[in-house]
Amino acid sequence: MKKTLTAAALCALATLAHAAGARPEFPPFGLDLTARDLATKPGNDFFQYANGRFLARTPIPADEQGVSRRSGMSRTIDGRLHAILEDLSHGVADQPADPRGKVGAFYAAYMDEARIEQVGVRALAPELDAIRAATDLPALATLMGRSTVDVFPSPFSVSLDVDLKKPTIYSTYVSQADLGLPDIDYYLKPDYAKQRDAYAAYIARMLTLAGWPDADAIAPEVLALETRIAEVSWTKVQQRDVVAQYHPVSRAELQALAPAFAWNEFLQAAQLGDRGTLIAMQDTAFPKIAAAVAATPLPVLKAWMAFRSLDNAAGYLPRAFADAAFELHGRTLGGQAEQAPRWKRSLYVVAGKDCDIDPHACFGTLQWAVGQVYAERWFPPAAKARMTALAVNLKKAFRAHMEALTWMGPATRAEALRKLDAVTIKVGYPDKWRDYAEVVIRRDDLMADVRAAAADDWAFVVRRGKGPVDRSDWGMTPQINDAYSGNLQDIVFPAGILQPPIFDAAADDAINYGAAGGVIGHEITHQFDDQGRTVDADGILRDWWTPADAAAFKARTAVLGAQYAQYEPLPGLHLNPDLTMGENLADLGGLTIALDAYHASLGGRRTPVLDGLTGDQRVFLGWAQAWAGKSRPETVRRLNSSDPHSRPRFRVNGVVRNIDGWYKAFGVKPGDALYIPPEKRVRVW
Repeated sequence: MKKTLTAAALCALATLAHAAGARPEFPPFGLDLTARDLATKPGNDFFQYANGRFLARTPIPADEQGVSRRSGMSRTIDGRLHAILEDLSHGVADQPADPRGKVGAFYAAYMDEARIEQVGVRALAPELDAIRAATDLPALATLMGRSTVDVFPSPFSVSLDVDLKKPTIYSTYVSQADLGLPDIDYYLKPDYAKQRDAYAAYIARMLTLAGWPDADAIAPEVLALETRIAEVSWTKVQQRDVVAQYHPVSRAELQALAPAFAWNEFLQAAQLGDRGTLIAMQDTAFPKIAAAVAATPLPVLKAWMAFRSLDNAAGYLPRAFADAAFELHGRTLGGQAEQAPRWKRSLYVVAGKDCDIDPHACFGTLQWAVGQVYAERWFPPAAKARMTALAVNLKKAFRAHMEALTWMGPATRAEALRKLDAVTIKVGYPDKWRDYAEVVIRRDDLMADVRAAAADDWAFVVRRGKGPVDRSDWGMTPQINDAYSGNLQDIVFPAGILQPPIFDAAADDAINYGAAGGVIGHEITHQFDDQGRTVDADGILRDWWTPADAAAFKARTAVLGAQYAQYEPLPGLHLNPDLTMGENLADLGGLTIALDAYHASLGGRRTPVLDGLTGDQRVFLGWAQAWAGKSRPETVRRLNSSDPHSRPRFRVNGVVRNIDGWYKAFGVKPGDALYIPPEKRVRVW
């Protein structure tokens, strides 16, 4: 039987940590007191009050698109990963047999720029030659199916995940694939004409570098193809609707749905030819996307495939390709002034850095082998125990909130409590590690290494997909600076996010409850946000709400959406609450529950005042300082159209102004800019 820590044990752990001489990252008790802008009233701009001096004194690094406390955490992870990769690459064999040697050889191959320049674009010759040799759409569809194991693009993507109507099995999900620009808006809105022009120039540049014929002439036609696909694709908001995207079809029904595409060739090449039922996610877009592709002249379609293959592989190719990719993706779309040094870029290729926000960062890596070393070096058992205790207390607080809700009826409440009890908590790292025995990694062939790692990853997914659902599975590696709430009814906190200021084993409890506790509560709330609530305790997609309770929930979220629609991350640029609703609900629920969990952890004890700050004030400041950050305008604009999270200022100000305890803690009164009358504050969970 697993044991959990009580609040008393949690306090004892903290006492032991201090007794052992452990010091918090931000002395004396874990809060960065120097970050605050004390000239700003908390009730006017709590984000600025908590972080103003930090933001003023902290420039955005030239090789990054923003700076934040979270990016500072990522830089710490980067340094640790760099040290691991350097250690493992020393004296590594040309074709090592053990996983750590394979990581070292992969890193050495990536860092061998002389060899990469010597090989040149010939590294991608198998892919480019296959595209040139294709004589019809079925032949290209075969290459598109290989996008699971190679750098080929495809208008459709496939994945295997838990079936939302039959959660004991895995199903194949077919969806529209990402395009080359960040979002549909970039193709269709006049505001993004500059970015489109830069993209067309980039298409021509990449094709020219590869020696593709008529590159300048065909680049506008490649852009036109993607624009036609964008016009008929589902938006990011539509793709948030879990119910609308569950559309099971047979192979024959999929072919009938979108007859212009060679589905048989595509699925066979993706190693999914034996899968019976498929889930067509954006089903109404499929026939239109397929028709747009089929109507495109074969030379244009082949040029598109060549370009997107080059774009996907730019990080593995000579410097001219990588520099061109940076000019578009980094400078033009992100406002980044300088390209990151090569060792830092190696972290995406070898270790899966940013795999949580950029799926391509997961492609062809040895991220789980790296993660095992990271966990061993940087996440001790004591940290895992304390974080687990926090999570247990947050679940208890969430249960207490549910039991006390006045807007929810008993039938829905019973189902909600059953779902909460079913949620499992995973902290730090998985109990079992990925086996890389079959992966052949060579010290002198980077592109072959990428292909080998990608093929092994997909083979693992396909193999797992044939068996019963593995409920111990993890969707993020330990080195990822993020957390998630998944289809396995689990909430997962990798070791990478469990560092200051999110989590500090030597810090004051109140700060950990505000930051780490808020994140835990955030992930629990995702199980009950506007999409999570559509899945029941058994992981089955079904409507378990009474009509009255569903109406009450929607009415409350509509008020929250109206608040967020008023926020402007840039002048004239408003947040899209339909895109960010799930994250906004999770932020509000997370901090609300974290505050209650902190109160419960005290067990009736009086909390000390530290540097003039009460325990409640420290909880709110812990949350606010965890989200301190700023981004370049180009990045803000890109994320505002594609990222389901609100910008950091509103993850703080938009949340605290709806929590009664914040008003009491900081004496916020009518007339303050963030003040909302009690009857208009949003209370969901």
